[in-house]
Amino acid sequence: MPVFRGLGTLLDAWAPKVAQAFQRVVADIKGLVQPSHVAARLVAVGPDAAATAVPLQPALFRPLDQAIEQAFEGGGKATIDALPAARGPDGGRIRTIFDIRSPAAEAWLRDHSSTLVREIIDDQRAAIRARLVAGMEAGRNPRDVALDLVGRVDRATGRRVGGIIGLTAYQEAIVRNYAAELARADAAALDRQLRDPRYDGALKRAIAEGKPLAADQITRMVAAYESRMLRHRGETIAKTETTPALYEARIQALEQASASGRIDIGEVRKRWRDSGGPNVRHTHRLLNGQTVPARASFVSSSGAILRYPADPRAPAAERVNCECDIEILFGR
Repeated sequence: MPVFRGLGTLLDAWAPKVAQAFQRVVADIKGLVQPSHVAARLVAVGPDAAATAVPLQPALFRPLDQAIEQAFEGGGKATIDALPAARGPDGGRIRTIFDIRSPAAEAWLRDHSSTLVREIIDDQRAAIRARLVAGMEAGRNPRDVALDLVGRVDRATGRRVGGIIGLTAYQEAIVRNYAAELARADAAALDRQLRDPRYDGALKRAIAEGKPLAADQITRMVAAYESRMLRHRGETIAKTETTPALYEARIQALEQASASGRIDIGEVRKRWRDSGGPNVRHTHRLLNGQTVPARASFVSSSGAILRYPADPRAPAAERVNCECDIEILFGR
């Protein structure tokens, strides 16, 4: 019998919490940045020193760690609850409690967290430096460049809006390209999926009249674009990180259940199932239906080794935004 044919319900429950945790981390970092300090360092010693004025200590990412840990524990408990009932030689029911403090669980969470946070911080530093360098080379006001990092205060709400902190270096470059399109009233800006459509009318009028957008209009439009992109980044991180946490918890729950005598993991198999959607990777379509022992791995036609969909050990091309699933099967 299969157990947990789909992770949809669990993913729907935990991914939003991971996304919210990422947004909280970004908000905390922005709150610690002093734009005047960044601007002063940019003028006095250059972009590399100015970039260090943005705090990116691993400890600031603790909310994200905790959210992933909670998803991991939720996935493990749900797996145990879904296992078939079993009785010992004396007829008593064998009970298993998922142990998130087991050495294997703690090791996976520690290693996964340290790798994730290091990758985010390294890429964030590159994005910040790229923005500072671009601003300096363009001869812009240093304070305006500093505000590009944290966003600007919306007069209506009193809250900061936009800012490139939280975006990847690649996304930061996309934002700069979008701002350039707006500055020259380029219709290509209307094709940006993450643009705020509320501003489409203003851009269309500027294009039709052959007049540039006002500087404050461009600032608002870019800030809205950055905010939407940041939400998209949070959702991508949540999906990419919650999925392996749930799968790893599932596998470790099976190991714990086997150790308690509730199941024989030697008789457990896992079967790859793609989502059936239009965006399934070709390599994953080829994996569809393949079955391996619970402790074995799937081998992609690309040569990548995957213990389960979105395996963090696999190359990004094989795991990011993966929507595949695995069935757990009992009996030979």
